[in-house]
Amino acid sequence: MSYVEQVLKNLKKTNPNQPEFHQAATEILTTLAPVVDAHPEYQKAALLERFVEPERVIMFRVPWVDDKGKVHVNKGYRVQFNSAIGPYKGGLRFHPSVNLSIIKFLGLEQILKNSLTGLPIGGGKGGSDFDPKGKSDREIMSFCQSFMTELYRHIGADTDVPAGDIGVGGREIGYLFGQYKRICDEHVGVLTGRGLSYGGSLVRTEATGYGLVYITEEAMKMRGDSFKGKTVVISGSGNVAIYACQKAQQLGAKVVAMYDSNGYIYDKNGVNLDVVKDIKEVKRGRIKEYAERVSGAEYHEGCSGIWNIPCDVALPCATQNEINKASAEALVKNGVKYVAEGANMPSDLEAIDTFRKAGVVFLPAKAANAGGVATSALEMAQSSGRLFWSFEEVDAKLKNIMVNIYHNIDNAAKKYGYEGNYVMGANIAGFVKVADAMMAHGIV
Repeated sequence: MSYVEQVLKNLKKTNPNQPEFHQAATEILTTLAPVVDAHPEYQKAALLERFVEPERVIMFRVPWVDDKGKVHVNKGYRVQFNSAIGPYKGGLRFHPSVNLSIIKFLGLEQILKNSLTGLPIGGGKGGSDFDPKGKSDREIMSFCQSFMTELYRHIGADTDVPAGDIGVGGREIGYLFGQYKRICDEHVGVLTGRGLSYGGSLVRTEATGYGLVYITEEAMKMRGDSFKGKTVVISGSGNVAIYACQKAQQLGAKVVAMYDSNGYIYDKNGVNLDVVKDIKEVKRGRIKEYAERVSGAEYHEGCSGIWNIPCDVALPCATQNEINKASAEALVKNGVKYVAEGANMPSDLEAIDTFRKAGVVFLPAKAANAGGVATSALEMAQSSGRLFWSFEEVDAKLKNIMVNIYHNIDNAAKKYGYEGNYVMGANIAGFVKVADAMMAHGIV
C-alpha cells in the first residue's frame, strides 16, 4: 500500500460519516502521488497526515431570538486548517446543509486555493446551519451577533480572517463586524467583504465571478480562442454567477441560462442581467420571476436540466456536486469545450473524469474561483496599510493573479507529465508551496 493510500485509509477510518471531506481528500491526495513519491522525506515527517488534519476545529452553539420571542439554537463552526503560509483565510457559510464534513472539505480545498493566489494566506472555513432565507433583518442581526460573540475569541487580523460565502453577504458581514468591534474595541481587518464605508475593497463583490472568467479567458487565449460569440450556461444566481455573467457578456459571450435552488431560466436571446440583478440583489426574489418579465424566456422547475442546454462554456457557480456523470455526459454530447468551476467542488469525481476523457478544458474550483479570496487578501493589505485602491487598480491585480494561476497550474501539470490535466496541476502547484513551508517549520 502506497503512502497516499495509507493516509486516505486512515483518514476515512478516523473521520467516519464525512463524505464531502472524504471526497475532497481523495481527489487531492491521489493527484499528489507523483510529488509525494519524489519526496520520501514527506512520509518520514508524516507531512500528509498533518496536511489533512486541521490544526484546530471549533464548534459552538449559537442561541438567538426570533421576532416572536422564540429562542433558537444553531451550530457554529470554524475549522482552522493550515497556517503554514499565512493566517487562516476562508469564508463563513450560513445554510441548513452546513455540517462538519462540508466545512472540513471546504477548508481543505481552501488551503490549496489560497496557496495558488501567491499571497500569504493559509486555509480555513466556517459557518452555521442557520438559514437566512425568510428571516427579518433583525433576526439575522440577532443571529450574527450571537455567532460573533463566540467566534471573536478565535479570530484576528493576523490570526484568522473570515469572509462571506453562501448565505453571508454584505449585510451579514456588517452585523458580524459590528459585534466584533463592539466586543474588542478595535477597527481592524478581521473580516473581509466589508462595506466600502468601513474598510472594504472595490471589486470584492465582483471578484469571484470576474476571476472565473479571467482564468477561462487565459485558457482560451492559449488555444487561440476567446469568449467572443460563445454560448455560456451558468448555474446559480448569486454573486459569483451574476458577475461571471457580466464579465462574460462584456467579452462578447451570450449567456443563455442561470438558476436558483428551485429551477432554471433559459433565454435564447441572452440573459438580461439587469433583470436578474433586480430580482436577486434588490428584491431577493426567485429566478422564475425572470420568465414573467422577459418575453421569450422560459422557466423550468428543477436544476439539473440546465446542463442539457447546448453550450460552448459551462460555469457551475452554485454548490458542491451539482454536476454528476450524467450531466457531464450531456454537456459533452452537446459540444461543451470549457468547464470552469465557480462554486466549490461542483463537479463530482465521475463528472471530472468524463470531462477529462472527452478532452474538455476543465478548470477546477481551487484555481478557477480563487478570485474571491485573492481580492479578500488584497482587502487585508489595504486594511493593514490604511489604503484604498481604485476599482481599476484592484481589477488589474485580480486579473494578473488569475492569469498567473492558470500558468502555474499549466506548468505544474506539464512538469509531472500530465499536460492539460488542471486538477493535477492545481493540486500540485498549491501543495508544493504549503509542503515547503510545513517542512521548514519542523514537526508542528
